[in-house]
Amino acid sequence: MPMEEYKKAQKQGLRDMKAAAARGEETGLHVLPGDPETLAVRRESLGVVEIPTELLTGTCNDLRKNTFSPGFYPVLAEDSEFAHKWAALCASHLSEGIREPIKAVEYLNHFYVVEGHKRVSVLKYFGAISIPGVVTRLLPRPSDDPEVVAYYEFLNFYQMTGLNFLVFKRPGEYRELLEAMGRTSREPWSAEEIYNFRSFYYMFRDACRRHNGDERYFSQAFLVYIKVFGYEASRGKLSTQILRELPRIEGEIRNRLDQADATLLLDDTETPKRSLFSFSGTGKLCAAFVHSGFTAASKWVYGHEYGRYLLENAMGGQVTTLSYEGAGTEAAAEEAIADAVEKGADVIFTTDPKLLLSSVKQAVLHPDVKILNCSLNTAYPSVRTYYPRLYEAKFIKGAIAGTLTQDGRIGYVADCPTYGAIAGINAFAQGARMVNASARVYLEWSELRSGGGVERLRAKGIVYIDHLDRLAANAGPGICGVHNLAMIQCHWGRFYQSLVRRLMDGRWKKEERGSSAVNYWWGIHQEVVDVLCSRLLPSGTRRLAGVLRDALRAERLDPFYGVLMNQKGHVVYGDDAPLPARQILSMDWLSTYVEGSLPPPEAFTDRAREVMRNQGMGGGSGV
Repeated sequence: MPMEEYKKAQKQGLRDMKAAAARGEETGLHVLPGDPETLAVRRESLGVVEIPTELLTGTCNDLRKNTFSPGFYPVLAEDSEFAHKWAALCASHLSEGIREPIKAVEYLNHFYVVEGHKRVSVLKYFGAISIPGVVTRLLPRPSDDPEVVAYYEFLNFYQMTGLNFLVFKRPGEYRELLEAMGRTSREPWSAEEIYNFRSFYYMFRDACRRHNGDERYFSQAFLVYIKVFGYEASRGKLSTQILRELPRIEGEIRNRLDQADATLLLDDTETPKRSLFSFSGTGKLCAAFVHSGFTAASKWVYGHEYGRYLLENAMGGQVTTLSYEGAGTEAAAEEAIADAVEKGADVIFTTDPKLLLSSVKQAVLHPDVKILNCSLNTAYPSVRTYYPRLYEAKFIKGAIAGTLTQDGRIGYVADCPTYGAIAGINAFAQGARMVNASARVYLEWSELRSGGGVERLRAKGIVYIDHLDRLAANAGPGICGVHNLAMIQCHWGRFYQSLVRRLMDGRWKKEERGSSAVNYWWGIHQEVVDVLCSRLLPSGTRRLAGVLRDALRAERLDPFYGVLMNQKGHVVYGDDAPLPARQILSMDWLSTYVEGSLPPPEAFTDRAREVMRNQGMGGGSGV
């Protein structure tokens, strides 16, 4: 009987080796990557801990690596001495159970066996969830390596919870988990909270193993599941229910595993001559709009509502629309989206970045409905995102301010650091410097806890200040002394018409990018963004703005072309070519022409920090 079990385990090991070879990976156990004396900056004795079997992936003994497959299954011949010892240990396990802990070292969340290789092999073969072991932790030297940064975040999580089975390799994912659970503090968890979390995770793990046997899948799948379905709403579910729900979020999980993030679609392709898409029922497309605020109180909502009006009136009776206002909470947003689905919406636009997660939750529940969220650089393939490319218009306004300033000083007030916002600041500075060699941009933030930035700029005597997408001249005290000289206009109606048409003519399907999310980022060239100039501007300045607009629209000009330097004078881009769009979007540095800094997240208001979380950036260090 035990030898028959060995033969089965050996066959499984040979299959495991073959699969690893097909992936181009090692066909045996991983070996601790270095001498423990030099590998780690220090050691910690953890005593006896329960080691998750999926994290037992290696050995400290190089001679042992070819005795087992990567999954710790035996691979030596059945007539070998090793096989007989394995079978004897198997018999002991079946009659008495294996109780003696193994010895192992842990390095970067991987456990390498020092003593007890056959015990691990037998217990993994019989499906053990965890194996007791006397563990020594090897702490790596702190560095900027993302895996090392993520590991030190794990250590904080471990200190709070004592849990070691959730492993994330990218920085910020433990914070994501805590936020998804409604926990943002670093307070230790109670024994009851740890028990409940562990119980739910193992229920989830069982479902996940049946859905996808790849053990590298578990942690990312758990994080996505919690973010979409909620921890409190899910922790009482059975594995059978979880198993039914996992296929709905497969795209979101695969996006994280592949690290596919988002694909930027920077151009609006031509419409095919023949329609490739039709709708059932009336033959009309129904588009719903969900807003977090109200038209009467928000210029942002008013702009999107006007875009909805233009969409419905420009499509010749092909499109009907629904509108929902005041959906500012997660519950209200989900209720509005669900109502729109029930009323037959084919496509739903959620017009605020903070509605993103509600959009994702409803998208996985209603896969036949297309949902788009107005945000930037988010990696959820279940929804597509769209946002105006504003940095080109900021470049024009910077050039306008550069021609007007007498002392070279120009003020700029941003809300908070988010994706795209820093590109706007730097593009503004590029435009100002292009026309005025002495121009300097003085940056302030309006959402700091310490108060607004406009007053600080005015106190410095700066006349021209860009704030709320408007360039204004401070001609004296009071609001009557402020003259708006240039402002950005977003043509939401044109944006929405183009997005809806790609649903109707078949481009939507062609623009899919596998597990990558899709983000439409359009600007002046696509005629969804423009700069309106006041008649108060000198005629020469107005003509300059028109020349720059025409050059950007024809793609003969790029605000970020050639050598770019940060505030420390370091070259951050030096090619004789335009800066790639992905680097523009993810800018976390300020131009050498900017006076100011990127404050840490804690310096901003709670409202601003929520926006920063939704838009993917948590502040920065300045340069």
